[in-house]
Amino acid sequence: MLLPKSGLLVLLCLCSTLALFAQQNITGKTRDAVSGKPIPGVTVRVPNSNKGTISDASGNYTLVVPAGTTSLLVSYTGYKSQTIPIKADQSVVNISMEEDFARLEEIVVTGLATNVKRANLANAVATISGKELTGVAPAQTFDAALSGKIPGALITANSGAPGGGISVKMRGITSVFGNSQPLYVVDGVFFNSASIPAGLNDVTGAATAGNPNNQDNPSSRIADLNPEDIENIEILKGASASALYGAKAAAGVVIITTKKGKSGKTRISINQETGFVKERHLLGVRTFTPETAADLAGTADNPDPTVQANRAALKAQFNAAKSAGKIYDYEKEMYGQTGLLLNTNVSVSGGGDKTTFYLSGNRRQEQGIIKGTGYFNNALRLNVDHKINDRISLGVTTNYIGSSSDRGLTNNDNNGVTFGVALSSTPDFIDLHPNALGEYPRNPFAASNPLETRDKIINNELTNRFVGGANIDIKFQQSAHSTTKFVGRGGLDYFNFKTAALFPRDLQFEENGLLGQSIQGNTNSSNTNWGGFFVNTFIPNENISLTSSAGATLETGFMDNIVTSASNMVSGQSNLDASGNTTTRQFRQKYRDNGFFVQEELTLIDAFTISGGVRFDRSTNNGDFKKYYVFPKGAVSWNLTKMKFWKVDAIDNLKVRAAYGQSGNVPPYGSKFTAMLGSNIGGLPGVLVDNLQGNSQIKPERQAEFETGLDISVLKGRISLEATYYDKTITDVLLRHNLPGSTGFATEWKNSGDLKNQGIELGLTVIPVNTPNFKWTSNLNWWRNRSKVTRLIIPPFAIGAFGNSLGTFYLEQGRPATQIKGNVGGQLKLLGDAEPKFQASFSNELTIFKNFSLRFLIHWKKGGDNINLTELLTDLGSTTVDYDDIINGMKAGLYRQNAGDASIYVQDASYVRIREIGLYYSIPLKNTEKIKSIRVGISANNFFTWTRYKGYDPEVSNFGSNTITTSQSRGSNGLSTGVDVTPYPASKRASFHVGIDF
Repeated sequence: MLLPKSGLLVLLCLCSTLALFAQQNITGKTRDAVSGKPIPGVTVRVPNSNKGTISDASGNYTLVVPAGTTSLLVSYTGYKSQTIPIKADQSVVNISMEEDFARLEEIVVTGLATNVKRANLANAVATISGKELTGVAPAQTFDAALSGKIPGALITANSGAPGGGISVKMRGITSVFGNSQPLYVVDGVFFNSASIPAGLNDVTGAATAGNPNNQDNPSSRIADLNPEDIENIEILKGASASALYGAKAAAGVVIITTKKGKSGKTRISINQETGFVKERHLLGVRTFTPETAADLAGTADNPDPTVQANRAALKAQFNAAKSAGKIYDYEKEMYGQTGLLLNTNVSVSGGGDKTTFYLSGNRRQEQGIIKGTGYFNNALRLNVDHKINDRISLGVTTNYIGSSSDRGLTNNDNNGVTFGVALSSTPDFIDLHPNALGEYPRNPFAASNPLETRDKIINNELTNRFVGGANIDIKFQQSAHSTTKFVGRGGLDYFNFKTAALFPRDLQFEENGLLGQSIQGNTNSSNTNWGGFFVNTFIPNENISLTSSAGATLETGFMDNIVTSASNMVSGQSNLDASGNTTTRQFRQKYRDNGFFVQEELTLIDAFTISGGVRFDRSTNNGDFKKYYVFPKGAVSWNLTKMKFWKVDAIDNLKVRAAYGQSGNVPPYGSKFTAMLGSNIGGLPGVLVDNLQGNSQIKPERQAEFETGLDISVLKGRISLEATYYDKTITDVLLRHNLPGSTGFATEWKNSGDLKNQGIELGLTVIPVNTPNFKWTSNLNWWRNRSKVTRLIIPPFAIGAFGNSLGTFYLEQGRPATQIKGNVGGQLKLLGDAEPKFQASFSNELTIFKNFSLRFLIHWKKGGDNINLTELLTDLGSTTVDYDDIINGMKAGLYRQNAGDASIYVQDASYVRIREIGLYYSIPLKNTEKIKSIRVGISANNFFTWTRYKGYDPEVSNFGSNTITTSQSRGSNGLSTGVDVTPYPASKRASFHVGIDF
């Protein structure tokens, strides 16, 4: 029987009413369990469904749940996840969130498209939040902000020059001549961190002694990244964690996630930093007397009349300068400028249920401690996330960076022209200041007048950079037990990098030689990476979870570096065509890497986690570019506290874990080919065969790592410990072999040896006090590494530094890879080791009355030797501050340089440093709708250091981090940190901060 139309309408209304009654409205508030403060951004959702919501700025939430729902899942970063039971007639559910002190609920990356809770993680993955990175005392650049924060890493500032320049070694030496710096991944985009020299060797002649390593003191391009934009960093320190990144992951992977918008009201944040920069420490200068001034011309017992005449002239010159009050401290004058620091950051974020955005702009300006040097950076970022529907979401990240760095002229040189080398032989009674006409006097004790050089030269690095990425997440299938999704990702990193080094012809060292030089470089670099990943999560019941993933990646890179050096310049001109002579050098490299992987992860009863995977990689840099190299990984963890037999209530988490993995390091570009070099033959252009023979059999360096550890937390996470042991082996290490002269070649790249690194990492977190009015969080990390050369198919040889007479790194089978050897009494002996005995960091945060916050980080590096050639140069120049002290009946400066003992200049570089300290106050606001919060604070970086090292700073490296590595130029190497040759001195910083949120 058919219903009449009116009856059908009544039935439809009744069904609609029943459908409404079949749903339940839940409202409530999310608060911190201790302070009672509302928590915005908490995710509240229905189990096994897409239904969910996020609490607003006041901690309030509203959620419509299907009838029959018995619980809600609640989660928020930094707090423990909860399952909240609800009743059929319940409409209000207030949620009290307990802080996750042990960070067990923290989500950690385990693959290119998968992740896991830290409670089930089988690797030691270090994480750094944006608050830890910049919330205490912001560093000048991103790379500097990492110092002291990564257990297992040796981070060294190459110099104090503005614009950064940091060398990072994860868990010891991973390569001798290949890449030794980690891979940086920013929002899925592979970020180029190359250091590109400016061609200063044409002026300094630093490499004329036969050392091919770069000594131009360039900055690293990772310094371009704005620390203010970073939300979180994960550091995969070894192959057991980074294997799925294949042949790019031998030196570790740093995964950086930038800030994203959150739905709700639009939030505007303005932060201003104003401060100053000063030299951290000066060496001091020798105090001369009339007699010691005369000694600069020769000893008093020298019968040569010319020597005696010069002695008399110098003595008279000293007396005249002293009488006129013209004794100068040129070190203080050169390095004693107080620089102004200004940093402004504005961010706007917000969005709705479908689209969220984060927009930020940052402007940083900082003067250096040397006149005419400084760092300037503008950055603009826009991140947009859009949810098309319940199954498809998109994300786009864009970042523009424009930076300019004036770096001065420091570090080693053989022509006496850099600031430090010229000062090392310049006594304090010589007047180097300009006259009324602006004319600088000539320096009779050095090849240059360092004040004139400082005031007239330009050494600038200019960067324009765009980094963009996009990802798409598509859920193909979803049911109560299974979800299958596709993740597509692509990224572009492009930069144009220009260097300009200008040396006017009226400089002292230019007048009788090259008559003015203009060295200009232009580099274009473009890197792309693409990836597609399928991920299936299968949960047949509450005790079993399977995550299967498979995917493929493709990376391409192109770099074109052109450096033109012009001499005999027209006065006052810098254009390259306004010169008498020009020489152009061009280096281009192009690569294409691709790979694919599969991975399986199994979780049982939330206690056992077992994972395994394998990556297949190939690269055009390999000898056989068609061959795929295999990099497997496997890991297991067992959380005993999840077992039914566990009855110890005081222990919240007890996990044992073990992991194994392999990763690679591709050979230097062009090492498989024999290069042809440009040449001028009889006035005609031609080519010559390079003396470095190509090797078509060359293959990647391979790293295999086994890691095991124990994680434990007690008293509801108030005390937690993470302990890790690792054993890392690097095989097929790339070295350059000497060849018999009969071959027609001098050297050849070859896989020639093996290295081993073993180490321990300990991390302890303690929360001694946690009350509404006072909270104290303390973190202590301790780590050490030991390396050894386990196989070497060529004879032992010196590498890095400047030879046996001064101390050099020495590669020798059965010995540490970082050992330093040198001549002592005519014999080659062990002098020291650049590897620290251990490192430790101690960080604390104290919050008082909810508004005051005191945070500080102390870093202790015990052991690790530097080769202090700055002291050697001042000894040779007779200007060392303790030159006249007596050692073994001889003046110290004379004794050291003539003792025939290289160990004198190999010195312990231990230190204890308060890297960061900050005191902040959040001003209580009442009855304000527009202004959400106001913060004020003061902070300091590297302001206090205790060390016996006699250089400007125990963190130093004349050879810097890896440069653009070619087969012809070895670039920097993994062993050469800790060589001190008149660097740009380190600085300390202090700032005042104001922040306002709307």
